[in-house]
Amino acid sequence: MSVTLINRCRKGLERLSGFARARSGAVALQFAVLALPMAVLAFGLIDVNRANMAHRILQDSLDAAALIVAKSDADTDSEAQAIGEPALKSQIKWSREGKLKNVLFKFGGSDGTTVIADASMSIDTVVADLWLKGDMIIDAHSEVVRTAYDLEVSLILDVTGSMVGSKVADLKVAAADLVNLVVRDVQTPYYSKVAIVPYSMAVNLGGSAATARGAIQPAKTITGASWSTGTSKTVTGATKANPVVITSSAHGFANGDRIYISGVSGMTQLNSKVYTVAGTTANTFQLSGVNGSSYSTFSTSSGSKITKCQATNCEVVVTSAGHGFAANQVIYITGVSGMTNLNNLAWTVTNPTANTFTLSGSVGPTFSSYSSSGSAYCTTTGCEYYRFFNTSGTAKIHRISTCVTERTGAQAYTDTAPGAAPLGYNYPSTSNPCLTNTVTPLTATKSTLTTAITALAAGGSTGGHVGVAWGWYALSPNFSSIFSGSSQPAAYSDRDVMKVAILMTDGEYNTSYCNGVIAKSSTSGSGSTSDQINCDAPNGHAFDQARALCAKMKEAGIVIYTVGFQVVSDQRAQDLVNQCATDAGHVYLPATGTALQDAFRRIGQDLSNLRISK
Repeated sequence: MSVTLINRCRKGLERLSGFARARSGAVALQFAVLALPMAVLAFGLIDVNRANMAHRILQDSLDAAALIVAKSDADTDSEAQAIGEPALKSQIKWSREGKLKNVLFKFGGSDGTTVIADASMSIDTVVADLWLKGDMIIDAHSEVVRTAYDLEVSLILDVTGSMVGSKVADLKVAAADLVNLVVRDVQTPYYSKVAIVPYSMAVNLGGSAATARGAIQPAKTITGASWSTGTSKTVTGATKANPVVITSSAHGFANGDRIYISGVSGMTQLNSKVYTVAGTTANTFQLSGVNGSSYSTFSTSSGSKITKCQATNCEVVVTSAGHGFAANQVIYITGVSGMTNLNNLAWTVTNPTANTFTLSGSVGPTFSSYSSSGSAYCTTTGCEYYRFFNTSGTAKIHRISTCVTERTGAQAYTDTAPGAAPLGYNYPSTSNPCLTNTVTPLTATKSTLTTAITALAAGGSTGGHVGVAWGWYALSPNFSSIFSGSSQPAAYSDRDVMKVAILMTDGEYNTSYCNGVIAKSSTSGSGSTSDQINCDAPNGHAFDQARALCAKMKEAGIVIYTVGFQVVSDQRAQDLVNQCATDAGHVYLPATGTALQDAFRRIGQDLSNLRISK
């Protein structure tokens, strides 16, 4: 029975009711004649009221079922029907007003994003079947429009050491569920993309690190390393005099030459020392300033050697074309074959020329002979290796990673492009290394996102503010030069795009940086103090930096959800979770893995942002 028929019955009953109230003369007689049909219509009113109630129930239930379909991943009519019909039956099962008949769910609208639902219900009537010749049929229609905007979401995930074990396992399940809810299989006419930003002690950009923080100064290639020059000569005699006089046939040395003597028998006091040549003749020379009157007697020349030094104290002289190193500059050497004593150590440069330099403090005669290869690196910020002094004043050397840290100065809390304001370098310790998981920029490819989520591995301290920053950068059109193709975020001014950041954390922010090394002002949990540089973080504590970044994100129109998973008992952590979010309605505080999954699922459903259109 249609709504129109219900309304007509109601009006008829109203007329008869007015007629019945006129009880005088002919009218009374007429009323007696009409008493029976009036009774029938009176009972029919019951049917009408039942029909009204059934229609309301059917319409409400159909609206709810259509909303469920719209929130689902259904993309075809058959999928819509498979989800919608059971949902409608579940909604209406408590009603005794009638029985469902025809149920149809499908997609329609100009862009195919509208869920269209139609259903009918039959009502077993009391007396209305006298004129209806059967049950009343109630019809309902509903349409739900999937949100008409593009969606860009950055998922900022805590994978620090405190997340090891079941916590990171729960996070993987929750994040994968959210991706399945948010990223639709059909990306037209509106797209939905997600970026994954894992963070621990910093954020790993992989191959994009150089673009974000600037390229590092390349190593200089070593092509040679030696401490001696010329051919070694044999000692055939040595006097116990002041000064000692050495006999060596046709030695060829000149006054002022520096030499190294080894292998002498008898007068062993001469061995393993550097001397200055003086008083030269064709076959003899003096050891300047050496009094040998108390030395043992020279016995044999077998195995003895006199070698001329290249440098004053027989230090190693390295050959590296166009090296560019300056006097007193500290360098770091790796990869030398043969003269391996040079490797993995810092050396101070002296006597640089265009293509050579001397390693101060090296004792060349004790080293093996150079064979091949080797690299020499500068050791200031922006170099492959960075030499700094820790909180105890001890010199340390850390190697750069593909992680990046906070930027300082006027652009510390902006999303200015990295070309204009590079991010900070990262020189981690081996005990608190750059995390293995890299940032996944915006993508609508579910397999890419789920692979990144599956690979999440927990470890390290917590530079959460760096994660917050990159959650913003992943959504920022101003920062987009680092991203390519479809990973570039849309303009802030695009009204058809919603930008959302979801910050998941357990609240232990303890790591901030100075010159790319963990600062001494970092707090407990940030690693060994022996690996912290002897300066404070210019931007202050990680908590303060994170809150400042959240404020700037919100100013840019980005919606922020925070998920505080088993948040630590620290007021700063509580403030972070509550103050970073867009408002209290965007804060979730799950205490269990199941609750974490539920929080992410509810956020995913929120992001669908569906509405009943009619």
